[in-house]
Amino acid sequence: MRDQCLSSRADAILPARAPRYNRRFPEDRKLSLFKSLSTVGGHTLLSRILGFVRDLVLAQVFGANAFTDAFFVAFKIPNFLRRLFAEGAFATAFVPVLTEYRTTRDHRELKEFVDHVAGSLGLVTLVVSLLGVIAAPLFVSMFAFGWVLDAETQKLALAAEMLRLTFPYLFFISLTAFAGGVLNAHDRFAVPAFTPVLLNLCLIAAALWLAPAMDGSVVALAWGVFVAGITQFTFQLPFLAQVKLLPRPRPGFHDPGVRRVLVLMVPALFAVSVTQINLLLDTMLASFLASGSISWLYYSDRLMEFPLGILGVALSTVILPRLSRRQAQGRSAQFSQTLDWGVRMTVMFGLPAAVGLMLLAGPIMATLFQSGEFDATDVAMARRSLMAYALGLQAFLLIKVTAPGYYARQDTRTPVRIGMIAMGVNMAFNLALIVPLQHAGLALATSLAAYVNAYLLFRGLRRADVFHPAPGWGALLARVGAAVVAMGMVLQWLSPDLAWWVSAARVDRAVWLIGLIVAAGVVYFSGLFVAGIRLHDLREGRGH
Repeated sequence: MRDQCLSSRADAILPARAPRYNRRFPEDRKLSLFKSLSTVGGHTLLSRILGFVRDLVLAQVFGANAFTDAFFVAFKIPNFLRRLFAEGAFATAFVPVLTEYRTTRDHRELKEFVDHVAGSLGLVTLVVSLLGVIAAPLFVSMFAFGWVLDAETQKLALAAEMLRLTFPYLFFISLTAFAGGVLNAHDRFAVPAFTPVLLNLCLIAAALWLAPAMDGSVVALAWGVFVAGITQFTFQLPFLAQVKLLPRPRPGFHDPGVRRVLVLMVPALFAVSVTQINLLLDTMLASFLASGSISWLYYSDRLMEFPLGILGVALSTVILPRLSRRQAQGRSAQFSQTLDWGVRMTVMFGLPAAVGLMLLAGPIMATLFQSGEFDATDVAMARRSLMAYALGLQAFLLIKVTAPGYYARQDTRTPVRIGMIAMGVNMAFNLALIVPLQHAGLALATSLAAYVNAYLLFRGLRRADVFHPAPGWGALLARVGAAVVAMGMVLQWLSPDLAWWVSAARVDRAVWLIGLIVAAGVVYFSGLFVAGIRLHDLREGRGH
């Protein structure tokens, strides 16, 4: 009954139509999920590598101090709203409805729906962006309240100045996410996955060329964010034209499809972005701690986002259109099969990534970020929060896979209830851990809350009788667990202690770290091979 509640409201808005085509799309036959995952993951890998280059440049040029704290706050606020209006709630509401239109309607109706969504989304985000520019000091005070209490007027003023430049990014990146959703629904995964590369290139250019022209001011980074939003949006327009869905934006809040997206989107505004809300709460609490705490959490989060982006975001991107199609076509067995495949991928690739990130937290921080501005103390402090985030990586990945199981069935209410529980757990752990563990306690609280979130999502799918794990899970866990243990032992044995990493030359650190990562990969995948897992086992529908 609870899973049908929101659907019945949406059906009252958009009456069910007999499937005019009920297409069995060519991509179902041509593209395997693993191939699509490889495409998205590969482009995301490029983006994450450039993201690390970006963060390396920022650490080298600006360090970790009050000025970078101000920029990261100014960047986090529109970035958080982007997760709500763009990749987060909007995407999870838009893609299932778009897929249903594509399955059951003709092209004229599909195009009209796309035009109305583009106009409505653009109007809303434009108004929000203008309000953000006008009320920039208020937003900064809300999200960095500790600066207000400590009378950190310089930080507050600088962050507000930069927020006026970064807030319009919300408008452009929301339309970019809209374009990406259309392309993903047509299994054109490569272009949306590549687009974030442009943000990294713009910020690198701002740090290396614009900042010196502005006397080294960190405000150059805010200009980089503004230019990146425009660049990412315009980049995708030719590809929309290729699928004959280049929109003529027209606000259409009375359009049945738009109203259905809104019905699904409102509760998803909270549910799909609960992790981001927790991270923003961490930022608010970290503003009460020592200077640099926000930056330590930022760099730790960026490193944790590397495997989460390559695998978690890629999995979510790939399976949501597939789940939505199978839901629209009434193929319940295949729906469960796709979910099972996604969960297996998180285990096979997420567990070794989490263990590796935890054991190599110090070496990675020292190799990538240590400099005259980002010293050994910064490395040690950021290492603590990265290890805490790494503990929750598996949970973050599971959320990325299980949440689409609800959104594809146009059930956004259940994840809201689960998200509220997880947020309460996160705040409780924040208050319990911030005093003894400082900034690392905030990261650990986020990880623990993520496990609660993932467990409740998984349990809900099982209770709704839409997810039936395939046979062989016990054997898979045993094989993966043995390979992960072997990998961890090798890393512990080969890696020098942190004192060596912070004192060694940069080239020595880089060579040694690359060697450790290669060794870990060889040991892990050799362990899987010896245990009997082969490449064809990664295909959808194969048990273990």
